Amino acid sequence: MKKSKFLMFLTFSLVLSLFLTACGAGGNNNAQNGGTGTDQQAGEGEPTGPQVLNVLESAEIPTMDSVLGTDAVAFNVMNNVFEGLYRLDENDEIVEGIATTHEVNEEGTVYTFTLREDAVWSNGTPVTANDFVFAWQRAVNPETGSEYGPYMMTGKIKNATEVANGDLPLEELGVKALDDYTLEVTLEQPVAYFLSLMTFPTFYPQNQEFVEEQGDRYALEPEHLIYNGPFVLDSWEHEVGWTMKKNADYWDAETVVLDEINVKVVKEVSTGVNLYTTGNIDISPGLSSEFVTQFQNDPNLTQELEPVIFWLKLNQTRNEALANENIRRAISMALNKENLTNIILNNGSIPADYFIPTGFVTHPETGEDFRDKYGNFNSFNVEEAQQLWQQGLDELGVDSVTLEILGGDTESAKRMQEYFQNQFETNLPGLTIRLKEVPFAQRLQLDEQMDYDMQVAGWGPDYLDAISFANLWVTDGGNNKMGYSNEEYDQLINDVMTTHANDPAARFEAMQEAERIALEEDAAIVPLYQRGTTRLWQPYVKNVYQHNFGPDFSYKWTYITGKN
Repeated sequence: MKKSKFLMFLTFSLVLSLFLTACGAGGNNNAQNGGTGTDQQAGEGEPTGPQVLNVLESAEIPTMDSVLGTDAVAFNVMNNVFEGLYRLDENDEIVEGIATTHEVNEEGTVYTFTLREDAVWSNGTPVTANDFVFAWQRAVNPETGSEYGPYMMTGKIKNATEVANGDLPLEELGVKALDDYTLEVTLEQPVAYFLSLMTFPTFYPQNQEFVEEQGDRYALEPEHLIYNGPFVLDSWEHEVGWTMKKNADYWDAETVVLDEINVKVVKEVSTGVNLYTTGNIDISPGLSSEFVTQFQNDPNLTQELEPVIFWLKLNQTRNEALANENIRRAISMALNKENLTNIILNNGSIPADYFIPTGFVTHPETGEDFRDKYGNFNSFNVEEAQQLWQQGLDELGVDSVTLEILGGDTESAKRMQEYFQNQFETNLPGLTIRLKEVPFAQRLQLDEQMDYDMQVAGWGPDYLDAISFANLWVTDGGNNKMGYSNEEYDQLINDVMTTHANDPAARFEAMQEAERIALEEDAAIVPLYQRGTTRLWQPYVKNVYQHNFGPDFSYKWTYITGKN
């Protein structure tokens, strides 16, 4: 995050400029919902002209080491230059990657994958089962310092918790190479979404000989990487951009049409729009409010609601005010989210008084959306917020509080954070808000160190299951980083992962209850909005597959046709 992404953490809109700690974008490919409403991305027509795609990102790649990735920018690049056992197609269905088939035992706890023998790394070395074993062990090795390795594997892969804690050797992790092209994975208990995990970057292979030969240089520059995906990272000018080129050694290279993908790092939406309108890029950044209005009648305007939620994390350890439940709840209820989404964003986003998105997953028996049971929590109410605020101040024995909001440094991110500042200082007398606006990589560091009061953050799902959101807030969880702890919440999530593993309805309802506890009882975070993204998308760009979970974009099937 995906995610797991973070995730959070693409081509970013105002929303994306704040970044996901995990990965995830919304909608399947071909989602053209603006302008004429026609499908301009669909695979119509034959490839013509130079097969070069030009796109944007709003930040530098934080890392290209697949076991260290935590954000959407890194995961998006990794998804296109590496490949795991499986990958996602245009409908988010699992299709062949390095694995061609798999078998599962009757208990649903042992998966045996058969790997293709024609997959090679870009240095000519075969991709083998040992590459998966090495990478997965490295991901949970406490000496590696991976956040996503333990997060994605504990409670799922056998002995991952003990290995990550240093209580068992790496060899005890439930992953084994039976031979060069047969991989056996043993789980702690059945995991309903396990195969979708196998498309996620944390589970990608790594070549042990190459990684160890590179040492501390591994993944720092293109020459210190090897690739097994549709593309290779040909050049990487840090903070400026990068270029991916077709991987001639990829096992399915004949499917890949694009020869080159050029990515520019641009933080200002206005600059990105100018690059689009002058023909320098093919897909605009996500549009901020004024540009949505400007281009509302453009036939190439696209808009979609995604299963991605943004919120304010409330660190209960650095500022005693945020350890007070009434203060937290007052902050949550003092923000007008309708104005946030309709005026500040104006891009298809909707207010969120929840942290598990609408339209993402449904009850396995009734088919009802996750949101249908409890709906919203801590909705906007200034009068009630002020009462709670005063009660919290009285409990603290103070008449004023100063809090810092940690957020992004892009033009649009700053605009949103100024809105938060105005709302909180206007609606909660005695509150002073300081804004700390930093580059994304620095925000990740400050989050890891828990060096913030409130933080703008977001999450896209790493896999197709509500637990991708629900397990973020367990005590001392790798993505918690705000000192929140509730034993009942922890127990519910533990039940989801263990005793309810074979009871889909009980799992689902336990996660609904866990969300209620975190928000209704504890006001642990301040949900902000469910992301909508509006872009300008040139009609000659076909088959960019957008995913509802995991990495955002797949370019394996993309091509250019009819470009003037």
